Amino acid sequence: MTSVWITSLDEGLAACRGTVVVIDVFRAFTTAAMAFRQGARRIVVTDSVTAALALRDQGIGTACMGEIKGAKAAGFDYPNSPWIVSKADFSGQTVILATSNGTAGLVAASGADRLYASGLVTADATAAAIRRAAPESVTLAAMGELRSRRRTVEDELCAHYIAARLAGRAPDRNALAQAIAGMAPPPNPALLARGDYFPEDRTLALDAGSLPFALRVTSSAGLLIVEPEYP
Repeated sequence: MTSVWITSLDEGLAACRGTVVVIDVFRAFTTAAMAFRQGARRIVVTDSVTAALALRDQGIGTACMGEIKGAKAAGFDYPNSPWIVSKADFSGQTVILATSNGTAGLVAASGADRLYASGLVTADATAAAIRRAAPESVTLAAMGELRSRRRTVEDELCAHYIAARLAGRAPDRNALAQAIAGMAPPPNPALLARGDYFPEDRTLALDAGSLPFALRVTSSAGLLIVEPEYP
């Protein structure tokens, strides 16, 4: 039987072994999932804006997306917005993603034997992929915010949702979305006013199980690469 552990923030991620799922619902891994829905071939992730821009300059990827403190990073092509990304055409492209919390968590989880990124939209497929692999242990890491120093409702509940799916239960998705929408603080008004955050970002992010693939993360030639995995 698979043992499932839930942890918060990035404390101890480097020491995690076995299968690890790094969770960022608002918005990194919903943005990543939308890029794949729009045809992206793979996503290279980094925890550094400077590194992301350098990778684009080297021709590793065609576009940079992500944020610093919620706002689109200078020189990036797209913000960390599932809504904006859901309208783009990434057919066949490699995209580079750098965010304050989610991608930093993936970089920190260097000791994982098998690594996934997840939000709610890929939660069902992530659980299905893990069940198929039947690992001895799974760590679900809810990343939170403020460089992973503060827990967030959406990431914590997503971790519990995936744990329930791993146990074969079928939580009420609508009730989950309503609970998060009612408890999570609203987006920063300044980000909304500048067009760095859209109300539709959260609507997309709360649609649990809406995409049929998991976000599998592997390492190749010193790069962390995300690709869709269909269970």
